Amino acid sequence: MYIYAMSKFTLIIAICCVTIFSVREQVSAQNNSASNSEKKLIQPPYLKAGDTVAIVAPSGVLKNRTDEVGRSKAILESWGLNVVIGKHVFSKHGHFAGTDDERCEDLQKALNDPSIKAIWAARGGYGTVRIIDKLDYTQFKKNPKWIIGYSDITALHNQLHNLGYETIHAMMCTSLTKDESEVKEAISTLKNAIFGKNLSYQLEGSNYNKTGTVTAPLVGGNLTVLHTMLGSKTSIDTSGDIIFLEEVGEYAYHIDRMLQSLKRAGYFDNCKGILVGDISRVRYNDQDFGRTIEEIFLDIVADKNIPVAFNMPAGHEKDNRAMILGSMVELKVGKDKTELKFKN
Repeated sequence: MYIYAMSKFTLIIAICCVTIFSVREQVSAQNNSASNSEKKLIQPPYLKAGDTVAIVAPSGVLKNRTDEVGRSKAILESWGLNVVIGKHVFSKHGHFAGTDDERCEDLQKALNDPSIKAIWAARGGYGTVRIIDKLDYTQFKKNPKWIIGYSDITALHNQLHNLGYETIHAMMCTSLTKDESEVKEAISTLKNAIFGKNLSYQLEGSNYNKTGTVTAPLVGGNLTVLHTMLGSKTSIDTSGDIIFLEEVGEYAYHIDRMLQSLKRAGYFDNCKGILVGDISRVRYNDQDFGRTIEEIFLDIVADKNIPVAFNMPAGHEKDNRAMILGSMVELKVGKDKTELKFKN
């Protein structure tokens, strides 16, 4: 009788545990769904023929770069778009395309103008961080528009994501070479991105890839800029996101140091995946770091079961494919290939 009672009690306990576990899974799924809903950013309207694009220079000086800006204007016009060029684009103030106030004036005017549907950065370099706290997005929120650029423009991407808007990581005016065939993928994918055509990429595989499939928002940009944003109100929350990273002209140990800083700040704690773009022109050091670039990235998430993909053609190379940051993407990572599909 005692054995029967205990068996019955054990069965009741088991049923209760299964029920509790099932409820917890349902709550977890609901929380994840709510989290994804909370993460969904506002998408500015895609462009159509007759729309206007503003070219501005929030960062480095463009002296003697009039040809690239002229070619950029011509390409946009060939797509049926109107183009306005910021008053201070060719100004010079030391390292920058004009004073902080002048660069801010051009960008603010474009943000405020409801007739402008996209803002294209003429170049990167350095300087955006000096003006982002001066910007007022009151009018932008009434008429959202695409912000386009990469590298130093990562600061603007971050700021817009924190405000709840998608942006476009893509080539800038100074990316254009005289021979457009050298940057044909960068040009064609930028066109597809701003006109709302589906973006889908198949990437070269890598033995360093950590395989897996995940669907989550894609965020990130230039490693140095993301690193400099830490501790500020412009730093982004990467929880539940796939993080894209690219870099140029750094020592291997600099790359490791920045990644370690991001890790210690919790950047990778709850991310869903890593997408590594071009890590270009790594600088030579007389003391070998002892780790490949891929190993440096893998070290950061060695304790996490998340997919990591290398060889995304985006960053400081001629083949700089456009990506909509803040957009939901599906990332399928294998050793032989990786597929990246944008859900917009």
